[in-house]
Amino acid sequence: MNKENPVVLARTDKAAQERLLNEYTPLVKAIAARFFLHGGEQDDLVQEGMVGLYSAINNFTAGGANFSTYAYACVRNAVLDAVKKSRGAKYSALNNFVPIVEIGGEISPDSPEDEIIRRENRREFLQKISKNLSSLEFKAIVMQLDGLNVSEIAEALSKPQKSVSNALSRAKTKLEKLYCEGN
Repeated sequence: MNKENPVVLARTDKAAQERLLNEYTPLVKAIAARFFLHGGEQDDLVQEGMVGLYSAINNFTAGGANFSTYAYACVRNAVLDAVKKSRGAKYSALNNFVPIVEIGGEISPDSPEDEIIRRENRREFLQKISKNLSSLEFKAIVMQLDGLNVSEIAEALSKPQKSVSNALSRAKTKLEKLYCEGN
């Protein structure tokens, strides 16, 4: 049996690639579902998310984040890019998008400086909490902050809902202690 990394294997083996794409399709759909394109199709956002997932498979390198975290970021960024591009005249039918869940102001910052500050604050926050949470707790809390509910998180992470609920509860307790004690 080949013990090669499934992501690396998916780059050269179409069957392995198909399995990986199918495994992460619920994540793509959950992220895309948070947005509505007035005059557009929800499937367009799902397709953009799948392009982001395909890119994640081809560009992932071991040593940093694990693949599921990397894939989540790539899919979310692909969907957000599609929404932002839809504002242009070329996509006039899609110009009136309405985000169902506002993701930390990523869509319409007050100014470029505010956007830079917001992104830096988010990066620092995520770095700080990642040091204090388990991998599951970190993934679950970030996905919840991005607007996913427990069942969507459980589906995206291929975990039982009870495990995700427990991880979120532990994460919230740890973060409460971290921020209430001022560490």
